Amino acid sequence: MNDMCVTQATATKENTAPDRGHSLVATDRREITVKGVSEVISFDETLVRLVTACGLLNLEGEGLRVRVLDLKSGTVIVTGQLNGVLYEADAVEEPSTRGKTRARRLLR
Repeated sequence: MNDMCVTQATATKENTAPDRGHSLVATDRREITVKGVSEVISFDETLVRLVTACGLLNLEGEGLRVRVLDLKSGTVIVTGQLNGVLYEADAVEEPSTRGKTRARRLLR
């Protein structure tokens, strides 16, 4: 019996370039490869926030580390314990809110 667990999701949008389709592959909830990434908004050990071809993507977990960051190809590889994946469709943050804490954004 194979103990390896692989989760894969693939999506494309009509308005994106053909080579900028989006995919997410999670292997054993320990290595997450995301393609179609145009920007990394923020990252720490518990949350990685990415702008993808399919909207804002939040990777939640423990001990998360961005191992590979290649925005030219649109690829990000994150290692650590993945606990959750959340997409926010077409919810790209305004440049004026980047870098502010969540609490400050809520209180503005």
